[in-house]
Amino acid sequence: MEIKDLQKIMQDNGVVGAGGAGFPSYAKLTDKADTILMNCAECEPLLKLHRQLLEKHAYEIMKTFHTVMETVGASQAIIGIKRSYVQTIKALQQHIEEFPGLKLHLLDEVYPMGDEVVLIYEATGRVCRPGGLPIEQGVIVFNVETIYNVYQAMESQKPVTEKYVSVVAEVEHPVTVKVPLGCTLDEVVAQAGNITTKDPVYFVGGPMMGRIGNGADPVTKTTNAVLVLPRDHQIVMKKQRTSAIDLKRAASICCQCNTCTDLCPRHNLGHPIDPARFMRAASAGDFRDVNPYIDSAFCSSCGVCEMYACPQSLAPRTLLADMKGGLRKAGIRPPQGVQPVPVQPSREYRKVPEERLMARLGLTKYDKDAPMDESVVPVSKVKILLSQHIGAPAQAIVKTGDMVTKGQMIAQHADGLSVSIHASISGKVTEVTDRHIIIAAK
Repeated sequence: MEIKDLQKIMQDNGVVGAGGAGFPSYAKLTDKADTILMNCAECEPLLKLHRQLLEKHAYEIMKTFHTVMETVGASQAIIGIKRSYVQTIKALQQHIEEFPGLKLHLLDEVYPMGDEVVLIYEATGRVCRPGGLPIEQGVIVFNVETIYNVYQAMESQKPVTEKYVSVVAEVEHPVTVKVPLGCTLDEVVAQAGNITTKDPVYFVGGPMMGRIGNGADPVTKTTNAVLVLPRDHQIVMKKQRTSAIDLKRAASICCQCNTCTDLCPRHNLGHPIDPARFMRAASAGDFRDVNPYIDSAFCSSCGVCEMYACPQSLAPRTLLADMKGGLRKAGIRPPQGVQPVPVQPSREYRKVPEERLMARLGLTKYDKDAPMDESVVPVSKVKILLSQHIGAPAQAIVKTGDMVTKGQMIAQHADGLSVSIHASISGKVTEVTDRHIIIAAK
């Protein structure tokens, strides 16, 4: 298969990164890659869907991953997987000899192993340039569900219309379910039985990098998990704090211990991100040296500084994110051509064990099995967003009153970086705007 043919399949079928920011996967394909890497590190605590999906569909995913490797002309395909995922590793080992050039790289149970910059270093020993792309190191990274979606597009011409989502924490039966894109978070959570806390909050994504969601929010191509948490849980309370107060707290109680920088995963890989230096400058209103502010662009927002490292429960990640957003609004771009310094020799001793992280976050009691159920959840209505990916939103090609069938293209990819969007249920189009399309089931 030619690269352009595989790119068309991915773009037409709406394949994007199934997690994170939803980068359109077709745009990653290039003959400049010598390595393709599959991320099965399950970066966030409590999430289980990638290991479950890879165990259940090991052959199909490996076959597709190998096809991608051959298509781009890479010399190796590496599956990065935590060594604790014993059953998934066994499923992979049954077929791995059938695919020359494909190998496993076993990873430690530390956070944030799923950060692609960290994963690339662990699996290949290569250090990505600050602000650079993996392809500069000859690497393309996909996650497990993305490759499974490529498999369905290639083998069955099936576009992305559904999403696997783990529902965990304060629910009666933690579960990983398959739901139509555009259904509500309430409908997803209902699949896990009764909620076991009186005043629940939906935390969408992982506990480290997720956000507080609303029950009416629609599921998108990047919705990986819903954590149902008590409103007074420390994770929820930290997320609800205001930056103005966080900055005043930093000015009054930061003890200058430097632990946020010592444990920063990107800093330890030689990137010029220094949370402690930034906190000192920001809390004092010191602008004599602007580098601590400019270098906020290189923060990955993993949350180690804020959720684990800081003994004073300060918010470096949040304040860094505010600074990044402010720089973008002001049209200030990250410095180009910055090269990393050598990897910190102490890096191996400054990794964050996931078991300890869960204990510190008050999540250990929620670390339970969440069995995968692949029967698609039936819903009566979906609200499908036209922008579920980085780049230009898809452009609607249906109008109110149209009847559509599941899998039918309802929005075509725009010019530039974009992918198409498809109906996730069959029914009648009841609303079309420049932001979403609503479909009511027949």
